[in-house]
Amino acid sequence: MAVDIVMPKLGMAMKEGTVSIWHKQAGDTVAKGEIIADISSEKIEMELECPADGVLLEIVVPEGQGVPPGAVIGYIGHPDEKVNRPAAATAQPAAQNQNSPAASVETAASAEAAGSQKKGEIRISPIARKMAEAAGLDIASISGTGPQGRITKEDIEREISNKSSATPARQSEPDISEDEEQTVQSPVTGIRKVIATRMLDSLRHSAQLTLNLKADVTELLALQKQISEFIRQQYEVKLTITDFIARAAVLSLLQHKQMNSAYIDDRILTYSHVHLGIAVALDKGLVVPVIRHAEKRSLPDLSRLIKSLAQQSRDGQLGSVHMQGSTFTITNLGAYGIEHFTPVLNPPEAGILGIGAVQDTPVYLGEALQRRSLLPLSLTFDHRVLDGAPAAEFLRTLKSFLENPLRLVL
Repeated sequence: MAVDIVMPKLGMAMKEGTVSIWHKQAGDTVAKGEIIADISSEKIEMELECPADGVLLEIVVPEGQGVPPGAVIGYIGHPDEKVNRPAAATAQPAAQNQNSPAASVETAASAEAAGSQKKGEIRISPIARKMAEAAGLDIASISGTGPQGRITKEDIEREISNKSSATPARQSEPDISEDEEQTVQSPVTGIRKVIATRMLDSLRHSAQLTLNLKADVTELLALQKQISEFIRQQYEVKLTITDFIARAAVLSLLQHKQMNSAYIDDRILTYSHVHLGIAVALDKGLVVPVIRHAEKRSLPDLSRLIKSLAQQSRDGQLGSVHMQGSTFTITNLGAYGIEHFTPVLNPPEAGILGIGAVQDTPVYLGEALQRRSLLPLSLTFDHRVLDGAPAAEFLRTLKSFLENPLRLVL
């Protein structure tokens, strides 16, 4: 009996998951535990393992299609095995609600099959079809090397390579390198698509302005070195400069509540709690796990939560519920040597703090020239919520906490 491949539930709040990429095609042999597809929901993307040994009999949900958790996206079984769909799925009345998730999946599958028939029964994987369309190739002239003559991604890449090498030079146009000729456009899906949509909406629907200054963190770095061993033994956590900045940001937000606000439906919502978002860079994009009620956390607690949520994000184990409800966000590019930059608001928040790389700089303290460690800070705020002066006051308070680090541990 065929085994269902089911869209998993990636978080308690998940309503729909999308198949980003199928790594196998219908007719391919698969093994239990093998990565068969990539799936995504909001900002979460993960690899889906094959539930059983056998052959991928049918792909029900094509790449880019969204379905609710629990929906069947494919079937695995023995070669030539027939898929026995549930009676409700095989004998649907014509007047059935076409807006239901099951109807949507069946309609998509039927449409794909119908499209295949109209194109002369050409077997081609979804990603190969997209690549062919982007490169302007006629798939009818391409010989597939996949199962049952299916055209694969590799076939398209080979055809593009052959086409570029056979194209004569055109004297009337600028020279185009071979690498440029072979460039293939990739569809924007999964995390990248979510980020693209959210960032564009953020810039379109808010009045963003960025303020920059530098904080002298010489004493902070000395304190970090002084207490690091004690904190490690007492709390089993290693303090980083990000931990200190997070604590300073929380304390500053409690003093400047305008910055801990959101602009929603022509109303300014000001929060008494601080749900702190910490941006984490992944290979496939950026996610922002949230530390809820950060105002109730000590410095070691913040440090532990920051590291735990970051690791869960990298492992693909963070549910969408842990990436919602932030009231303020911190993003750190210091590890890349960046100083000041312009972070984009994480809507609907009123503020986001960018952290740059610490620079050792000669600074006059009175008449004496000393070597000091300066930390670049970049604060982007929504000018609809607050003006430049209160935003600057928040940044000055943050600077004061960082330059008097004992206040962060007491």
